[in-house]
Amino acid sequence: MNDEPIVQTHELTKRYGDFLALNKLTLELHRGQILGFIGPNGAGKTTTIKILVGLNRPTAGWARICGVDCTHDARRIKHLVGYMPDVFGAYDQMRVEEYLDFFGAAFKIARAERRKRIDAVLEATGAAYMRDYYLESLSHGMKQRVAIARTLMHDPQVLILDEPANGLDPIARIEMRELILKLSAAGKTIIVTSHILPELARICTVVAMMTGGVLRAFGTVEQIMQSLRQQRIMEIHALRPEDLPAVATLVHHHFGTSDNLTVSEAERIVRFHTTRDDADLSALLRALHNAGLAITQFREEPQDLEDAFITVAQQPAAAGSNP
Repeated sequence: MNDEPIVQTHELTKRYGDFLALNKLTLELHRGQILGFIGPNGAGKTTTIKILVGLNRPTAGWARICGVDCTHDARRIKHLVGYMPDVFGAYDQMRVEEYLDFFGAAFKIARAERRKRIDAVLEATGAAYMRDYYLESLSHGMKQRVAIARTLMHDPQVLILDEPANGLDPIARIEMRELILKLSAAGKTIIVTSHILPELARICTVVAMMTGGVLRAFGTVEQIMQSLRQQRIMEIHALRPEDLPAVATLVHHHFGTSDNLTVSEAERIVRFHTTRDDADLSALLRALHNAGLAITQFREEPQDLEDAFITVAQQPAAAGSNP
């Protein structure tokens, strides 16, 4: 991977009067990376995207795409960035090929070159069979493919996809995921916003979590999980229901007061939260064995991107700071 950053922001800030929409956002993306851009409404995602595509000016700081300043050279930025909004803008009584040709002309691509680009983007998005279909006849998943094809017409270096999997059925989501990974492998740097966090976790190289205009976490999913995980959720599965009280007693003995310790007789599980490390957990497991308790599973409940985001959203933001 080329070490030269493709997308850069440095202390990017945007105010609307007294309202601070974006507060000193600093991040870097490299060629081929996929960024999952996560945050609730009002987090600062849309403000960031508008600045990156040259539609808004920051109050302070700067943003660059391939070294080009997003504020001072907005014309070049429009050729470097392809933006797919969450709502598909279509025209009735227009075929897919005509639709792509229209957008190619808007980017002043010569007619002969437009024919090649239409063929290329339809092939890249798996939409070649739709060439002569009318837009209004397409399913939602088909329209999403055409929208990405339109976004690729001018061969941008960076793609910004706003909720590309929203409203898709499971099969179409898998196809969308595969398409995004394919574009990344071809060298496109991609920013994806989505509220479907498990889907993002499957494709993203890095994740940025925003709340209140502040970048709260940035890194790989694994890095974010490690940095945010304050408590581990442990489960001890007993073979015999009558062993559950003894299991709970040993947990209390080794860890003192454990938060949220629960006993489920129906599942034959003792579940508890702890901040203890692996050595302490190993000592507990030995004690359970030495006590003659029949333990079938001793496991940590995996946490996912949704858990991490909930943790971030519930923490108070430090004003004016990024991680």
